[in-house]
Amino acid sequence: MKKFLLVFICTVFCVITINAQEEQTTTNDNTVKGQFETLIRKSTNYRQGGKRYEVVRLLELEAFQRNILDTIRVANTNIGELQATISENETALNSLNTRLDDTSKKLIELTAEKDSMSFFGAMVSKGTYKLIVWCIIFGLLIFLVLFIYKFKNSNTLTQQAKLALSDVEGEFEDHRRRALEREQKISRKLQDEINKNKKST
Repeated sequence: MKKFLLVFICTVFCVITINAQEEQTTTNDNTVKGQFETLIRKSTNYRQGGKRYEVVRLLELEAFQRNILDTIRVANTNIGELQATISENETALNSLNTRLDDTSKKLIELTAEKDSMSFFGAMVSKGTYKLIVWCIIFGLLIFLVLFIYKFKNSNTLTQQAKLALSDVEGEFEDHRRRALEREQKISRKLQDEINKNKKST
């Protein structure tokens, strides 16, 4: 009898452990499909009159119903947000269509005025416009040539000044060297005189 009781307790413990593991694995999937599959898996069945019936616990069915209603509520909220976005996009599209119509009208007006051009707010003919543009280009070219000439002239003067400076620096270096040599000669003579005076006394 004790062996039978021990085997029974072990069997019950194994069944409880397996059920607990199945519940942990099945509760991880929180999608509607996963919850529905869990509900089917946990249901029991029986046959009566040659037909198969599934028996589901009422608490699990109510929890599934709450989850479905929550999912529907979230979906309805998303649908409302999407509809608001769609209406905003439709408003923006209507605004863009209006702007496109205005742009098309302006394009037609510009095409009609293609024989004349706006120059500083005044409408002038194409020939006059080309003449003004070419005058500006020639004026800029003349200015560029004058700038290059002045630059080269200044560069030449700078080079001459550098050469003159290097000549002056060379002369100054020669003068400094000669003055140093003279100073050394005078120092030697002075030292010689001092030495002579010391010997004579």
